[in-house]
Amino acid sequence: MANVDGFTFDFHPGKIDVGSGAVGRLGDELEALGYEQALLVSGRTVGTTPAVIEPIRRGLGDHLAAEFPQTTPAKTLGTALAGVQQAIAADADVVVAVGGGSTLDTAKVLCALSSHGASAAAVAERAVETGNIPIDDEPLPLIAVPTTLAGADLSDIAGVTLTLDRVAEIDESGTDPDSGGVRDPRLMPEALFYDTDLYRTTPTSVLAASAMNGFDKGIEALYSRLSTPITDGTAARGLRLLSSGLGTVHEESMDESRLADVLAGIVCVQYGLAGADGYRASIIHAFGHGFSHGYDVHQGTIHGIVAPHVLRYVFDEVDGRRELLAEALGVRNTADSSSTVAERVIDAVAAVRDDLGLPRRLRDLDAVDQREFPMVAEAIHDDRLLAVAPEGVDPSVEDIVGVLERAW
Repeated sequence: MANVDGFTFDFHPGKIDVGSGAVGRLGDELEALGYEQALLVSGRTVGTTPAVIEPIRRGLGDHLAAEFPQTTPAKTLGTALAGVQQAIAADADVVVAVGGGSTLDTAKVLCALSSHGASAAAVAERAVETGNIPIDDEPLPLIAVPTTLAGADLSDIAGVTLTLDRVAEIDESGTDPDSGGVRDPRLMPEALFYDTDLYRTTPTSVLAASAMNGFDKGIEALYSRLSTPITDGTAARGLRLLSSGLGTVHEESMDESRLADVLAGIVCVQYGLAGADGYRASIIHAFGHGFSHGYDVHQGTIHGIVAPHVLRYVFDEVDGRRELLAEALGVRNTADSSSTVAERVIDAVAAVRDDLGLPRRLRDLDAVDQREFPMVAEAIHDDRLLAVAPEGVDPSVEDIVGVLERAW
């Protein structure tokens, strides 16, 4: 049922190009947008993998001015600053970022810092203290070429580790540097290229974990307190496509038709997720963020384990739009009781995790220590996304520990 008070929807994505060989059209798109000199930003592995980087080089052609294969999962402010310096040296007028969420976040922060020109280093130094990365003049525009399925592509938000070291390390106090971020409509990619051929080069473990993260964005978009009929439609369609297609990600040879469904689904679930009127991911992602620092484990792996337990907690507290979720996941039965609907949704989400071959319990992860649950719960409780959990959901630290214990 739509909100009788109406709704707002403010979302401005760039051109979306999905399909086999899509990166071969990069040069044409840069021509159409009026850009001449591209800085190609990638991770250290992606940037040195010929099967990934060569098609992109060919697609960019004479527009490729320089390469910066330096991003890491630590996604530090220092790496973004080094990228700005490379862009200036190459006289780049556009950034093309290829890789997963860490690379895209680093590239967005690079673009934000570029707006300060020669003052970028001073701005970065202040950002270490304030956690805020301001944008001054026009930032370098961004073209995104995702190679994972986390669903952070159609977004104007980026977060990084607040250290100027290129490689984030634990300091003498034994704690990680803080995280900070930036959000600005000008950081929305001006074009996005989802090339099925590139996804086939991504390691299965990385692709599967990222897929769970992206899938959960569709779940959260539906029960978000900021949901709209538009995001309901795109998220529901995306979940249906992902539910039927994601299993192929874990297969030795991914099925072409199902992979096409996966890419269409991952675009749909994130469409409108990061609109000007607010971010629509919440409690599941807050749980994932709780393991972001000090734990050598992919956030999507955490999602796979905790999402069914988080959903059970949500459904114990509120309706959570369970009927709509059940319909989107293809498990709705009009004869079911409310509690049965909730169980069907939970089981469907767990089935996606199992199809992806992800772990079922936190105890199966070497990086996770049950004794640290109170500390992790504090981080989850303080996460800004918990503030936009479904209406009526406000877990205490003790509640969060309880969810983690059930996931153990």
